[in-house]
Amino acid sequence: MTDLTTLLERLHDSGVEFILVGGLAAVSQGAPVTTFDVDIVHRIDDVNIARLLALLTSLNARHRGQGDRILRPTAGDLAAGGHCLLLTDLGPLDVLGKIEGGRRYEELLGDTVGIPFRGRTIRVVKLALLVELKRGSKLPVDRERLVVLEATLRRLQGKERPE
Repeated sequence: MTDLTTLLERLHDSGVEFILVGGLAAVSQGAPVTTFDVDIVHRIDDVNIARLLALLTSLNARHRGQGDRILRPTAGDLAAGGHCLLLTDLGPLDVLGKIEGGRRYEELLGDTVGIPFRGRTIRVVKLALLVELKRGSKLPVDRERLVVLEATLRRLQGKERPE
């Protein structure tokens, strides 16, 4: 069962410090895109990693792409600063230590906005930064999504181009 909104709620309610990035960050700011996972950048410190690991354990998290093997995330995985591409009982979750340009949680905080979500406030990377990141990507899916993200950003900034 995939329930990305409940997954996001559980992340918030667990006390994990994170920034929402990726497709859901774009959707939360009005971009008409589809996504099938939750992408976060988490604060890398012992307390936050312990909270995140406890949550991941409660969600039956395991690394994706392992075939029949079940490989659980560890504190070492989360502290390493790389990408943990996980499957949980609520859906896919990408736990990222950093994103493009080596930007970690602390470096991204200044480029976030608080988005109201079901009585909570979620830190989300600003749409303008998402656009900047996609402009630097060579992946075809990112190039396709860039057109939609740029149009959404122009609309939000009141700079809609006449047709």
